[in-house]
Amino acid sequence: MFAPMANPYDSKMTKDEKRKIWDRWSTKRKLMHILARRFPSLLRLFYHRSFLSGKQGQPESWLSLSTGKKDKTLLEAPTFNTFWEKDVAESVRQGDAQPFVEEAVLQVSDWGFSLSDIQMQKKEDQGVFEFMKSLFSQAEREWVGFLGPIHIWQGMDDRVVPPSATEFARRMVPGATVHKLLDEGHFSYFCFCDECHRQIFSTLFGTPQGPLNPAPESSEVAPEPAEETSPAYEEVAEQEQETSGLA
Repeated sequence: MFAPMANPYDSKMTKDEKRKIWDRWSTKRKLMHILARRFPSLLRLFYHRSFLSGKQGQPESWLSLSTGKKDKTLLEAPTFNTFWEKDVAESVRQGDAQPFVEEAVLQVSDWGFSLSDIQMQKKEDQGVFEFMKSLFSQAEREWVGFLGPIHIWQGMDDRVVPPSATEFARRMVPGATVHKLLDEGHFSYFCFCDECHRQIFSTLFGTPQGPLNPAPESSEVAPEPAEETSPAYEEVAEQEQETSGLA
């Protein structure tokens, strides 16, 4: 998981966890969550004045968020701006506010499951018959949840999904390994960072062994490829020959 989003109204959150999450958000972002929770129909006006207005502007204002130092530097880079313009144009191409409203409502609604359900655990017996059967059976109860290791990467300067949200996820999934990324924000560790991606894949799959694209095994010696000469090079060569002939 990368900066896992949590429902700021989750009943399993402590008051301190909720306070830390809300304190890191801008006033505009707080208002968006309150509208999504209590008056979702008003979000259409909010999105038509921002997302669907046709004016992209800076990502910080467009997404109603404040950014840390490293995120701000990335968002101002030409590479990110090119990506941002294409991404925004595609996301608002149909001009429909409903998908944005639905996503905002999902962020502040009961998801129907708890993060703790992700953790590997033994399946609880469903009824009296299953319980009686287990008394005479030597088989262990079935394991449920995600059976592999769980990793969480969290930028400690993230203003979009504050580190306190990851603290909550860590409490709900005690077996997870949390990678605290100092001075990293919400975008800086994930967007256009090849070295970061190498670290992630090495953590999940181990250090690569051998070449990434091994040559196919063959008992025959492959013929050497013929040299290709570009038309431009041939033209220059002919001119040189003519010049040398005149000399």
